[in-house]
Amino acid sequence: MPEEAALSRSRLARLLAEGAVSRDGQPVTDAKVRAAEGEVYRIALGPAAEVGTAPEAIALSVVWEDADLIVIDKPAGMVVHPAPGSHSGTLVNALLHHCGETLSGVGGERRPGIVHRIDKDTTGLLVVAKTDRAHHGLAAQFERHSVGRRYLVLVHGRPDAADPRLRGVKGLSFEGAGILRIATHLARHKTDRQRQAVLFHGGRHAVTRARVLESFGTPPAASLMECWLETGRTHQIRVHLAHAGHGLIGDQTYGGRRKLSARAVGEAAAGAAAAFPRQALHAATLGFTHPVTGEDLSFESPLPADFARLLDLLRAGPGPA
Repeated sequence: MPEEAALSRSRLARLLAEGAVSRDGQPVTDAKVRAAEGEVYRIALGPAAEVGTAPEAIALSVVWEDADLIVIDKPAGMVVHPAPGSHSGTLVNALLHHCGETLSGVGGERRPGIVHRIDKDTTGLLVVAKTDRAHHGLAAQFERHSVGRRYLVLVHGRPDAADPRLRGVKGLSFEGAGILRIATHLARHKTDRQRQAVLFHGGRHAVTRARVLESFGTPPAASLMECWLETGRTHQIRVHLAHAGHGLIGDQTYGGRRKLSARAVGEAAAGAAAAFPRQALHAATLGFTHPVTGEDLSFESPLPADFARLLDLLRAGPGPA
């Protein structure tokens, strides 16, 4: 098949089974038939099928859009893809309405191509394919780990290479320039299927790197960190930093009941952190090669208002004694 047709093996298998492939006017439905040199096959691609998900007029913050892809700055509280319990109000519902007829169809369906996700209460940048050719090209870049993604997080404490406790945590090491490397396997928790668990046998390999940008309090009670992923697993940053003993502020799933000391960061910051309604995690930068034009694209997202306010309060400190 010509590369520009962007037909996956699974899509071609479905087309064969549906009788959409013919040779000399006769349908070919057996995928095991060997093609001989000089034979001409015709593949009839019908219009993209409509999906059951309903378009919804939900406001979107569009950072970039062309005929092949769209980059969204996702707000907190929005689920990316419909799932049990979240059939409406998702990013996919919004994109079906926003993109409308410009969706040429991904995998034979008129739908956006989701190549990566961020959690419901995580904010920031997400790229979505509008065409098959963009979907395949983006998916290949994510598989090669060539997509540049940086996240900003607020965590409890401060990871420090001099901390003897960290030297005893399996899977943790420090690289040059104080970069924390966390390498484990991740899998669904045995008893709580909504959570991920750290493993060292089984599961899927996961590597996170992080460095401290700022710390707040003496001794440090909280830190602003930059994280980047070698792999992209569900809840990876949240699970890994909790494993290191530096869970995200506001993370009800992995952060435990840990609270900031008002003496260390001030009453206002401690109160705001205790009331923070979600994990303090923001997908701040996104860079990739345009899968069709070959152009290198790079995007930045400013901190959302709630994250920025908490950061300002932490920077203000406890004030004079």
